[in-house]
Amino acid sequence: MSERKVLNKYYPPDFDPAKIPKLKLPKDRQYVVRLMAPFNMRCKTCGEYIYKGKKFNARKETVMNELYMGLPIFRFYIKCTRCLAEITFKTDPENTDYAMEHGATRNFQAEKLLEEEEKKITKDREEEELNNPMKVLENRTRDSKMEMEVLENLQELKELNQRQASVDFEGMLGTYKELEQRTKEQEKEEDERETREMLERALVKRLRDSDSDSDQESSSRPKKPSTDRPTDILTTDRLTDPQGLSVGGVKKAKVESWERSVGGLGGGGVLGTLVVRKKPVTSVPKPGTTVNPAGSNTQTVSKAAATVLMEATKPITAQNGSSSLSLLGTYSDSDDSNNSE
Repeated sequence: MSERKVLNKYYPPDFDPAKIPKLKLPKDRQYVVRLMAPFNMRCKTCGEYIYKGKKFNARKETVMNELYMGLPIFRFYIKCTRCLAEITFKTDPENTDYAMEHGATRNFQAEKLLEEEEKKITKDREEEELNNPMKVLENRTRDSKMEMEVLENLQELKELNQRQASVDFEGMLGTYKELEQRTKEQEKEEDERETREMLERALVKRLRDSDSDSDQESSSRPKKPSTDRPTDILTTDRLTDPQGLSVGGVKKAKVESWERSVGGLGGGGVLGTLVVRKKPVTSVPKPGTTVNPAGSNTQTVSKAAATVLMEATKPITAQNGSSSLSLLGTYSDSDDSNNSE
């Protein structure tokens, strides 16, 4: 498969290139080429406009007996896109352009005509100055005079515009400079203000952070546990003033844990006045005799204490069916037994 891509062919030893027959083709033969219209043109037959850059399948041939400095000139044949009339043009290496032959007219191009006119004038002037030195001096004088006239006309136009416009260019420049300076000052003031605001915000943030840190330190410090408990009222000695109001209290030095929750009934506290301890009676008095209150061993319950005791024992009497005195005596007996133990 790679043999079809080789560039060097095998020539046998007995190869003679003179024996190869040459094709006798005419020099003015034509080739089909693809090209674009080199300029704008208009067909003479139908008046169709053909613009520069339109593509055609053209026939190309070499112009016989025409050379420019040894370069051949080529002719192209195209057809109108509307009426299919034949249009021909050829190369122009002298002007690096194309020249129209027949079938169409080239559209007007002012720039091209101006260039051609300038080239013609320059060529004629060079021919005149070549053999006539006085003509050279006249041309130079005329050129200098023309330049002076052009400068004078330009100056007059400037003065006329200044009188009509009545514009103070110096004042405009001064105003622009003042405006620019004022803008720079405003920008500088804004930068300083923003810098101050940033510093103030940073300072406030730092103060807030320091305050929050101090609050955290104070909150993180362990609080001293309070030794007061709600049940300590049962083990506290309170004094009452003559009107019955409590005044202050003094805690005992040492209180047991069970006394804090239940309280001591036998002590001198608040509940101690509600219970009366009874002692066994040694002798029962006769009905007709009087008993000396000072010699009796029994203790009487005060009126306030008896009222409180009766109120406290009413629900128990309703449930158990026993009297409050029997309950009081039972509690007193159990208390005495505990004391004896």
